Amino acid sequence: MKLLKDILYKVNIVSVIGSTDLNFNKIEFNSRSISKNDLFIAIKGNDLDGNFYISQAIDNGAKIILCESSPKIIVKGISYVIIKDSRQSLAIISANFYNNPSSKLKLIGITGTNGKTTTSTLMHQLFMLLNNKVGLISTNKILINKKVLQSTHTTPDPLNLNRILSMMVEEGVEYCFMEVSSHAIDQHRIYGLNFDIGLFTNLSHDHLDYHKSFKEYRDVKKAFINSLSKNSFAIINADDKNGAYMTQNTKAKVYKYALKSSSDFSLKILEKDFNGMKLLINGNEVWSKLIGEFNAYNILATYSLAKIFEYSDELILNKISSLISADGRFERILQNNNKNIGIIDYAHSPDSVQKILETLNELKNKEESLITVIGCGGDRDKAKRPLMGKIAASLSNKVIFTSDNPRFEDPKLIIDQMESGVEQKDVYKISRIIDRKEAIEFACQIAKDDDVILVAGKGHEKYQIKGSVKFEFDDKKILTKSLKTNN
Repeated sequence: MKLLKDILYKVNIVSVIGSTDLNFNKIEFNSRSISKNDLFIAIKGNDLDGNFYISQAIDNGAKIILCESSPKIIVKGISYVIIKDSRQSLAIISANFYNNPSSKLKLIGITGTNGKTTTSTLMHQLFMLLNNKVGLISTNKILINKKVLQSTHTTPDPLNLNRILSMMVEEGVEYCFMEVSSHAIDQHRIYGLNFDIGLFTNLSHDHLDYHKSFKEYRDVKKAFINSLSKNSFAIINADDKNGAYMTQNTKAKVYKYALKSSSDFSLKILEKDFNGMKLLINGNEVWSKLIGEFNAYNILATYSLAKIFEYSDELILNKISSLISADGRFERILQNNNKNIGIIDYAHSPDSVQKILETLNELKNKEESLITVIGCGGDRDKAKRPLMGKIAASLSNKVIFTSDNPRFEDPKLIIDQMESGVEQKDVYKISRIIDRKEAIEFACQIAKDDDVILVAGKGHEKYQIKGSVKFEFDDKKILTKSLKTNN
């Protein structure tokens, strides 16, 4: 059990009703999870306000309540701590409850629009191959050494995040690589964590349903880099036009990586095909199994990190050739005697769609067609739909607009919005098939020998969401079966 007064260290407290010299079992911000002698912190979320559930939490056994305003009804025997900011307070008390695990390992945070999952995965692989005990917190999965935990968010809530970091400390983890989403920064999920390194990959149009403007989205990302201490390092993609802006006002020591501009760490692509790339990294040649310029950036970011931790070129480059991409990130499917190449990718923003299509066009022969299956998620940023439709149609030989995770929107209307951005010269390329399984099957049916099929948007996801129902759906399985069937 913990003492209340011990976990309140660094919390911005307005007032206290009752004693802070109390033991409690655990922290909860969901009143339904409360049991006897627990602490309940009332969080005002996007959909629900925890302040409305204080009485329920007390009925379920809570003895301590943290909230931003004093409740109208004060229950005898309950301690109330009135706090300035509930989200920040949750992050602080969670860290205190688990004895501040982020200070007991090397914590590396990766932020940006694209590349977070692949870069964090590559870093995890590399440092494991360098014989370190490592952890990974990513969109795809959470790893504690080789132990796999389920991942539900790109960045977990503060309570679960500190719990996971604590488990890593117990398992002797030395380096933890963590994706840092814009939502996590804005909602203070990472508040108070001790980051040794913050890495910025790139910035483009995404999540504007949440952030409302690109400036707000950019400044939230910048807030993470700004929060790094003077003892930390910032690794920045110097080729991104927002890179220099990200480092303004940061106290951290800044290192830059780039393919096209002056930087501390550089890379040049010497050769490339569907089997991989021959790279020149800081003057050293190395072969990588990964494909595409965007992956070259991810590899260079990984190399840069290892150099900052003072690993030799010999050690790093020897292992880089063994690295493989994350699930659902430019994942190749070869199933019909190599007549067709199938690609599964998570690309779900205009910039990521453009980059992967440009890469595929560079790799395929002119006489081969590029067939793209793509949709846009429902209840998400609507402004990007015409842009994604325009890009997909202009850079593909044939494009099939389909559903993604429609949620509570009509998938037909989502497709209409995607199609509205298509230029007149590309309209003839379009097919509309709402059912995603049928769309993938159709792409395989119309493909001729050696054509390339891209299924974009869902990547590693093994489900589809319609309304409030989440059901099993796997792009990879369907594409693999369809390619085999059409052999």
